[in-house]
Amino acid sequence: MERNGVIKMKTESVDKHLQEKLKDPYFKELHELEEQKLEIVKKIVDYRIKHKLNQTQLAEKIGVSQQHISKMESGEFSSVATLEKILLHLGYTVRLQAIPISREALHKIGQAIAKRDRQAA
Repeated sequence: MERNGVIKMKTESVDKHLQEKLKDPYFKELHELEEQKLEIVKKIVDYRIKHKLNQTQLAEKIGVSQQHISKMESGEFSSVATLEKILLHLGYTVRLQAIPISREALHKIGQAIAKRDRQAA
């Protein structure tokens, strides 16, 4: 029972830390991108599990290497073309958008980057 209490305290601490970090607009943008990538990763992994395939078997079905599947499942989307090929096989597609942000948000992001760079120096 005590262990669950410790886990709950640690989870609350992580949640509090994340909420604090999300106040930084630059961090928030990167965090949202990672959440979107995670949703794509879940679709690939869920498909493999549902169809009882390992990475090599899925790769062979799609016509990509096992390494490509592994990279995609690790959230490394260095090739949009390969990501699209995999997702098309799963019944999904990729939609990329460059969305303008407000001047205020851009200014805040610039400030956050400058602050981070100063702290790193």
